[in-house]
Amino acid sequence: MMKKGSNSREEVPTLENEEVVQRRDDENDGGASSNGPMIKINISYGLSQHEIYVPAQSTFGGIKKALAHKTGLEPQEQRLFFKGKEKENGEYLHMEGVKDKSKLLLLEESVDKLSERVTTLEVAVNGGTKVDEKEFEVLTEFLMRQLFKLDGIEAEGEAKLKRKAEVHRVQNFVDTIDSLKVRNSNPFSSNA
Repeated sequence: MMKKGSNSREEVPTLENEEVVQRRDDENDGGASSNGPMIKINISYGLSQHEIYVPAQSTFGGIKKALAHKTGLEPQEQRLFFKGKEKENGEYLHMEGVKDKSKLLLLEESVDKLSERVTTLEVAVNGGTKVDEKEFEVLTEFLMRQLFKLDGIEAEGEAKLKRKAEVHRVQNFVDTIDSLKVRNSNPFSSNA
């Protein structure tokens, strides 16, 4: 096969039956290297599960880029965990022990979206609006999942202090929801 405007020949890989195999030069491959075998990675994100196929020698940053298309979260908003430890963008999958069918956990950078929902509930209940009990249950469940995820993070030093502060923050949201739930069930109580 000849390149346009070039006298050199480009080698194209072929299968045994001489079918041409398409070479993939995709700039949006999530930063994945074309070296190494393709592996399937299972990613848990909230209530959803995602599968992606990447070269074994990809980076966690490359995974984040690939996930941005599936989740709508920008790479800088994502935190990836493998075996309970948060992974940095430049770390290579194969160097960290990620293999075919490995599972990763994806978390948003913070619980800010959940805190916005708590604030919305607080405004509604304090304004006298009757809120469906299911809203409290669902939000409490999401916050409890965040607590379990935070509990699974192994950290030392400053990271441990940050994790502890985030756990305290999430627990405060759960307490707020419990208080709001009581007020919602008895809207005629004296204190808001």
